[in-house]
Amino acid sequence: MSDFEELVRSRKAWIAEVLQPWCRAASLLALKQAELEWPDIAGKVAPEKTLWPWAWSRFPELVHETLGIEETLEVEVTLKSGQKVKGYPDSRASQQGRLVLWGTETPDAPARELGPFSIEAITSVHRLG
Repeated sequence: MSDFEELVRSRKAWIAEVLQPWCRAASLLALKQAELEWPDIAGKVAPEKTLWPWAWSRFPELVHETLGIEETLEVEVTLKSGQKVKGYPDSRASQQGRLVLWGTETPDAPARELGPFSIEAITSVHRLG
C-alpha cells in the first residue's frame, strides 16, 4: 500500500467483506469472545453499535440498518425447538446475543417480557402485519 487512501479503502473492504459476514455467522461464544477484544479487532467502535447489530443482521427482518434491533414492528420468532413466539423486540433488554420480546403467549394473556432467546436458538424471524 502506497498511500493513506489505499489503506482506508483496504480497511473498509475488510470490514464489509470479512468482519460483518463473520458477525452474521459466528456462534454466541465466538461473538462474546470478540466483544472482549473488539477495540483491537474493529477499532474504536462500540460492540453494541457494530458487533451485535451485525450479528443480529443474520435475521434481516429483525434489524434496522442503522439503529440495530427494530422495536416498532411485531415479529414472529421461530426457535430451533419449533416453538414460535410473537412480540415486539426490546433492544435495551436484548443484550449479548439474547433477544427479549414484549408480547403474549396466547391472544387473551396480558403482555409481558418473553425470553431471553439465544441468537443460536433462533432459526428465523418474520415481521407481522
